[in-house]
Amino acid sequence: MATIESLFVTRLYHAPLNELGEPVDASELEASCLSIAADDEAGQQWCEENGYPGYTSYASLTDLPWRFPIFADLVELLDRHVAAFAEDLEFDLDGRELRLEDLWINILPPGGTHASHIHPHSVISGTTYVAMPEGASALKLEDPRSARMMAAPTRRKTARRELQPFIYMAPKVGDVLLWESWLRHEVPLNMAEEERISVSFNYAWG
Repeated sequence: MATIESLFVTRLYHAPLNELGEPVDASELEASCLSIAADDEAGQQWCEENGYPGYTSYASLTDLPWRFPIFADLVELLDRHVAAFAEDLEFDLDGRELRLEDLWINILPPGGTHASHIHPHSVISGTTYVAMPEGASALKLEDPRSARMMAAPTRRKTARRELQPFIYMAPKVGDVLLWESWLRHEVPLNMAEEERISVSFNYAWG
């Protein structure tokens, strides 16, 4: 009898941020993100020079947990979620931990996008969502095998979820998404009339 099984699975972690600890106040986190964006002249300049829509602290600030205590509280929660995801992935960490490497703010204005990319020097990457107005962009995840499928026909629109070439995740405020850092992803056009605010991060090994 023929058998068909799924191999080489790509895992995606999706949970409420506050599920694993003391709640982080969403309104305080949003206010902190906006305050930092308003004061971060180096970040604003980097965004302008590089054609980056809206604002990101990625290239300018490396000390958000020191600047605002709520980011330190956020990191405590993220550490727990990342540990749970690493356990699900059955990583052999050889006695070492996955540690936060980068944490940065993203403020995407109406009409803004974040182009497709990966995080090649990290193990686990993710985002937690601070403001998601109606019409805000979902997160678009790409099948990592796409570049190897030059002669393959397209999938039916009704194909099972695990066979789709792209998956769109529409998280809510307070959600956290985690994926392995090699997974290509992007943020399509923000169709909302307000800013989409998130905090992204990378975890490295050792």
